[in-house]
Amino acid sequence: MNKINLLPTGYLLIAMVMILLIHFILPLTRLIPIPWNLVGILPLGFGIWINLAADKTFHRYGTTVKPFEEPNTLITSGIFSISRNPMYLGFVAILIGIALLLGTLSPYLIVIAFTILVDRMFIAVEEKNLEHKFSSMWMKYKKDVRRWI
Repeated sequence: MNKINLLPTGYLLIAMVMILLIHFILPLTRLIPIPWNLVGILPLGFGIWINLAADKTFHRYGTTVKPFEEPNTLITSGIFSISRNPMYLGFVAILIGIALLLGTLSPYLIVIAFTILVDRMFIAVEEKNLEHKFSSMWMKYKKDVRRWI
């Protein structure tokens, strides 16, 4: 039987659904009143933009965006010169944007849980694989560029 690994975008979708559920089931307290909650459009837009930019870079270099596949190139330019993990940064920005738009406290519990999950489940594994594959190039890049921002 083949093992099916859920991609990070699947976890993002689950987190988005959970944010909506927790907002409506257990909203806790309203942090940001309407219309100030519309500030959430900024991180939401930023998250979408950074993901599109990172995905375009992966395709330009002909390497995989899937964390379970072996990359053939270490990308260090463009958006990757600012963050080693711009797609995950974008995912978190999207979730923060949604939480801001909803305006209550409870969605941030999901944002925090998602960030920890992605850091442990994907980033740590991916970075270990990159270190194994690209050794000294990876170590220099890791020294020069932060994991998130």
